[in-house]
Amino acid sequence: MKLLFPTLLLLSGLVFSQKTISSDFKKIPEILDNTELLYPFIIPDKKYNYWSVLRNNPDPDKAIIYESQMPNFMTINDPAPERGFFQKCLGENCFSYLIACENSQSKYFSNEQQLRDFIGFVDNLPEAILIANTMGYTVDITNKLGSSYKIEDKFISLYLLKFKINSETKESFFIKINRKSGKLESKSNGTY
Repeated sequence: MKLLFPTLLLLSGLVFSQKTISSDFKKIPEILDNTELLYPFIIPDKKYNYWSVLRNNPDPDKAIIYESQMPNFMTINDPAPERGFFQKCLGENCFSYLIACENSQSKYFSNEQQLRDFIGFVDNLPEAILIANTMGYTVDITNKLGSSYKIEDKFISLYLLKFKINSETKESFFIKINRKSGKLESKSNGTY
C-alpha cells in the first residue's frame, strides 16, 4: 500500500504531462520536410516575368533548384550574390538565393527577410513552412509535435521543431503565421 500511492502519483504525472495536439491539426506530409521541394509552391504577390531559386554553384546546371517558366528569349548573366538564405557552410552549395525578372531587370533576393518579402501573402502550407524555416524552425516527420498544421482564413498554425543550441534536444514550438503580413508568432511547447 505504501508503494501504491507514490507509483500512482508518478504515473498520473507522466500521463498528464504528455503534450497533445488538438484533433483539428493535420500531419504535415513527409515530402514537405525538404526545403528544396517547397519552392515550386511559392505564389509571389508581384507578377514577375520569370523567377528561379539557385544554390551557389559555378555549374549553371547544378545551381538550379527550381525555375518558373522562363521565356525563350531571356538569359541572365548577372553574377551570383556573395551570400544567400539558409546559409549552411562556406564554399559551394552552401546557400540558396532567388533571382526574379521584372520589366527585363534582374532582382536578387538573397537573405531570409527578402525571401519572406518575395513570398508576401502566405497562400499555402509550403509557403508557411518556408517562412518558418527562415526563422530556424524545421519539420520533424517523426513526431506530430514537430509536424502538424491547421490552415484558417487569417492564419496558418504549425507545430515545428527547433534544435537546442549545441544539442540534439528537440524543442516543439507552436507557430502562428499571419497569412496577410507573414508575421510569425511562436511559443515553446517544451522539449521531446
